[in-house]
Amino acid sequence: MTSLPLVGLPTDHKQIGAHPFLAVGEKYARAVVDGAEAVPVLLPTLEPALPLRQFLESVDGILLTGSVSNIEPHHYSDESSYEGNLLDPKRDATNLALIPLAMAMGVPLLAICRGFQEVNVAFGGSLYQKVHEQPGFMDHRERPDDPLEKQYGPAHAVALTPGGMLADIASAESAQVNSLHGQGISRLGAGLAVEAVAPDGLIEAFRHDGPGFLLGVQWHPEWRVRENPFYLSLFQAFGAACRARAAQRTQRNDS
Repeated sequence: MTSLPLVGLPTDHKQIGAHPFLAVGEKYARAVVDGAEAVPVLLPTLEPALPLRQFLESVDGILLTGSVSNIEPHHYSDESSYEGNLLDPKRDATNLALIPLAMAMGVPLLAICRGFQEVNVAFGGSLYQKVHEQPGFMDHRERPDDPLEKQYGPAHAVALTPGGMLADIASAESAQVNSLHGQGISRLGAGLAVEAVAPDGLIEAFRHDGPGFLLGVQWHPEWRVRENPFYLSLFQAFGAACRARAAQRTQRNDS
C-alpha cells in the first residue's frame, strides 16, 4: 500500500448527538481506492485550520466530496442564507483556502458536487442557492423517498465540450449522469473552462484552464464507481495525475 499515491479528503464537520464529528462518506473513500487506485487520507477541518501547505506537500491529490451542507452564501454574494439551509463553516474555511494553494503547488484536484461549488467560489464565481427556483432551469434535486439506486441512477444527459478533458475521457459527445443537487453555478469562476452542461444550460463540469489537473463535476461519479465505465474513467484519469505527482515527490525526496 505504501507505493500507492495518497489522496487527501477534507472532512465534513457534523454534530452527532452531543459531540462534533469529522466525517467523510465511505463511498468517496471507496472510489479513491477502487477508481483512482490510491490511498485516502483524511484532512480534519478544524478551526483554526491545520497547516495546509504541509498537508499538501505530503499528498498526491485532493478529492473534494459532496455533502448535505452548502457553502455559506456570504462567500459569493450579499444574499442571506435561506431558512433550513445546512451549513458547514469549518469546511468552508478549510477548503476555500486549500483550493488555490493546491493549484499553486501543482496538486491534482477532483471536486464533486459541493466540492465542485467550492472550487467555483474559491475562484470568484457565484452560485444559485435554489436552482429549481430560477426561470428556465430544471429541478436537479433527487427525490429523498426514492431508493438510493434510483437517486444515483441516470437522471439526464450532459453535453461534453468538444476537445475537452471529459470528451476525451468519455470518447463521446455526451454522457448520462445522476443529479442530486439543489444549488448550482450562476457565474463561473475566473480561469475555469466549461466541460459539460445540462439540457437546461446549467454548468455541470469544468476544468482549470491552465497547467495541472483540476476537474470539477456537479454529479456523483463516486457512486458504485466500478459499475459505470464513464465514472470509472474519470477516477482513473485523476488517479493517473496523482501517480505522476507521487513520482515527482519521490524524485525530489531522493535528490
